[in-house]
This record gives sequence, C-alpha cells and structure tokens, in this order.
Amino acid sequence: MKVREIISSHVLVIGSGGAGVRAAIEASTHGECVLVSKTIAGKGGCTIMAEGGYNAVLNCDDKTDDHFADTMKGGAFLNNPELVRTLVTESPERIRDLLSWGAVFDVTGECSLAQRPFGGQCFPRTCFAGDRTGHEMMITLMDRLAATEVRICHEVTIISLLCEGGRVIGAAGLDRNGELIEFLADAVVLATGGGTRVYDISTNSTSGTGDGYAMGFRAGAELIDMEQVQFHPTGAVYPWDARGRLVTEAVRGEGGVLKNALGERFMTRYDPQRMELSTRDVVARAAATEIREGRGTPHGGVWLDISHRSPEDIETRLPTMLEQFLMFGVDIRKEPMEVAPTAHHIMGGLRIDRECRTTVPGLFACGEVAGGVHGANRLGGNALAETQVFGRRAGDSAGKEPVREKNLNDSAIQLVIRDLKEFSEGQTPAREIRTRLQEAMWNGAGIFRNKGALQHTLNEIDSLDQVRMKATIPEEYAECCIVKNMLTTARLIVRSALTREESRGAHVRTDITQDWDNASSPFGHTHISQKDVSIEHREGA
Repeated sequence: MKVREIISSHVLVIGSGGAGVRAAIEASTHGECVLVSKTIAGKGGCTIMAEGGYNAVLNCDDKTDDHFADTMKGGAFLNNPELVRTLVTESPERIRDLLSWGAVFDVTGECSLAQRPFGGQCFPRTCFAGDRTGHEMMITLMDRLAATEVRICHEVTIISLLCEGGRVIGAAGLDRNGELIEFLADAVVLATGGGTRVYDISTNSTSGTGDGYAMGFRAGAELIDMEQVQFHPTGAVYPWDARGRLVTEAVRGEGGVLKNALGERFMTRYDPQRMELSTRDVVARAAATEIREGRGTPHGGVWLDISHRSPEDIETRLPTMLEQFLMFGVDIRKEPMEVAPTAHHIMGGLRIDRECRTTVPGLFACGEVAGGVHGANRLGGNALAETQVFGRRAGDSAGKEPVREKNLNDSAIQLVIRDLKEFSEGQTPAREIRTRLQEAMWNGAGIFRNKGALQHTLNEIDSLDQVRMKATIPEEYAECCIVKNMLTTARLIVRSALTREESRGAHVRTDITQDWDNASSPFGHTHISQKDVSIEHREGA
C-alpha cells in the first residue's frame, strides 16, 4: 500500500458537523484550511439531525448568570466553570452570526426570536427553527463555508493522528476506495462528534462511532468524565428499524406529557415540580424505572402525548415529529407516541481549556468530542450553542498557531500501513464485532450500572479487541478502523465508569450508597490517558 496523495495546510479540521464547519470558517481567516469529512460534508453527524434548539440569553428578563447556574446544576456540578461561563457569555453573539449569515429561526409577533422552555432551565431561552433547528444551522454554515477558500475532502475517513516529537502534525485518512491520504498541518482541530453508536440503541447517525476519542487517546491526549453518557428520555421504540430515533425534547417543551401503560403521569413520582421538564438524566431514569417495574407500553416504552395541543400548533411547531410518526402509522395530533430512553450524547471527552487546546501540542478539540462543558448531564439546547461558541474558538486558536516546516518522519505513516495490512489477514467481519460490542455495552454499561456488570463488559471488550478483523477488499479497511475506534471508546467509557464509585448525573451505580449530594461530592473529574485512569478527590467536600 502506498500514499495516494499528501495534502498540506495551515489548519486541518476533522469533522463536518456544526463545530467542525464553524471551526473551518474561523480558521480560514488565518491561512489555508482543509476540512475532512467522513461523510458528505454538512450531511452527516448529529448537528443536522438536531431538532430542539439553541440556548442563548436574549431576553432582558433572562440572565447569563441564570444560564450558568442552570447548566452547572444540570451538570451535577461536574462542569468546568470556566468553559460554562464562556458558553453562556458567547452563545448570544454566535447565534447573531448565524442570523447575519441568513439563518431563519422562528420569531414572535413582535419579530424577536421565539424561545421555548427546555428541561432544567429557569427561563424559556431555547431558540428554534420549528423542530429542524440543526438542519437550518447546517444549511447556513455550509453556505458560509462555500464563501471561504477552505478545501473540503468529502468521504475520507481519518484513521489516525500523525505525531512527531510529542506533537500532532497531521492525520492519515482513507478515501472511499480504501486508498491512503496523508494530511500535514501546523494545527489539527478534532470536531468528530460523539460516539454513542457503541450502544445497541442510539440517536446518533452512523458516523457517531467515537473516532475522535479513540484517535486522541492514542495520540496521548487526556480525556475526562468518559463515564458520563446521556440517555435521551424519548427515542422511538417501534417499529424495530426506528428504535432509538430521536423524539425531540421540543415535544415536552411544547407541553407533551409522559404516561405509563396505566395512564399515570408518572413524573409526579420523580420530580413533581418540574415534571416532564426535569433534566434529561432524571426523566430517562424515571421512564426506565417505569418500564423495568412492569408499567411499560406493549413495545417496551412509555407514552408521550401532545395530542391535547391544537393540530395547527403541532403542524407548525413540530412538523418533523408529525412527519416521522405518520410514517410509523401514528398521528401525533390524535394519539400518543411510544418512546423509551436511548443513548444520545457523551458529556466527557478530550480535556480542553477555553481556547480549545488539548493536552497534546498541536491538537485542538471542539463540540461533543471535547469534555468539560456539560459535566455529568447536558441540558437540551446547550449542544448546538456549544458547537458555535467552541467551534469558533477552536478555529481561531488553531489558526493562530505558528507555521512550521512540514516534514513527516516516514515511520509514522508506515505504522499506519502496517496496521491496515493486518486487516487483510484477519478472519472475522468487522460488522460482527460491532454488533457484539453494541449488545455488550447496552446490557452492561447503560442507564443503571454496577461493578460486576461493568467488569464483565470490560472483559468482553478486551476479548473482542483480540479478534482479528477481516477486510476482504480495500473499501473495508475504513470499517475495520472504525470498529477498532469503537472498541477503544467503549473501553474508555467502562474504565471511567468503574473508577467513579458514586452516582452522579447520567452515571448511576446501583451497587453504591452515598451520603452526599452533587454539590458536596468528594469527587471531581475522572481522568484517563495511556498512562492511567484516576479520579479527582476534592478537599473539604
């Protein structure tokens, strides 16, 4: 195998969701920028699928201090306060960027941006474009990107970061034909999105395989809080091939109510003050408990009902949900939806500072691949804001890196070639390993966890990692690399979950009792790198 092409630039951005495209737009103001997308740029990832909205303090009756407090409390006080302050302070300006570039959001009768209530927030600060907010954002961002000189490489799967002298200096990728491309850059921005495709049931697109976590880890980066995996309370459960498809929080924001099979509005038992607008971790556990205790619907879910709203309101404010469920034979204007928790978002990720620098020189990260913003539980509406705030910061910081001589020691790319050749000598199809991994993670590292199940899952991951995957044609090399990344990401999640011996936010250990609440927890972040896995101990907590 040989390198088909070498592409050099000042900044290399890996990922083409909201964070990656925003980073590339900003980086392009500093010099030559290349954006690499595993899919068609702007078409893959989670941003374009995001339905609910974008949180920003825009109303004179709202305050950034309240947005900060809601985010910290919602994140079980595991968030990095500096990153949260940056998010809430800059999100209004970043949505103004989108509006100035042509984004069309819903407005009130007074022509101000409409904002709806979302879970865990004291004020309705979630801006939206119907229930297609992410789609509107991506159309706008791609139009803006087209006005720059950024070079876009579509359908290229980055399989490894290239390092020299302890610094990231580029990446190796495979095109759709399985041919190798070498990218060299003065700075690299990881914006590869999340990784909940390591679970059997997930809202993520097929590209949400955790590549950035795995590649960053192998390059020597430190990751934090990887045990914190958010399970969205409402994913479709029927028909089978629609399992996990996101049912936006906007349904609850617009007044949707949750009921069990007995017709009980069960959130009265779990959070009678906030009810359906409680934080996602609370609502997901509530729904899972109802199902586990035998009060679930025929297909193993709970009911989500918005039919008390007028048909006109549903058609206007929830058009995607209406269309989606009509395809399933359910008219949400007249009958409830059947939903259940589904793996949705990883709050942990590469440790960054507010300039999006990771712990490895030359490597920056933004979006879901970065940790620290959301703590132990993400508020709905904060992720889309995060893509713009930290996407811009990552692109700007990477763009300010000094220009360096781009000469790669050939041994780095030869290691990549050696690993690819091993797949041609393997025995087991990658899809088989993927399926077994997803089942193991769903059964042993889901909403409710305990040491025995986590250790069993870790053993299964280690066993699967020893299986030699088979690529029968060059086009299958990328799939083998992706599944390797999934195994690494799953291991990061499980090892971190074993390390955090408490229940906090989205991480629930049923085998541990504790006499502290989130604010007084004796623990801080989990840290995991090639060197070690550990957890911070907070003095005086």
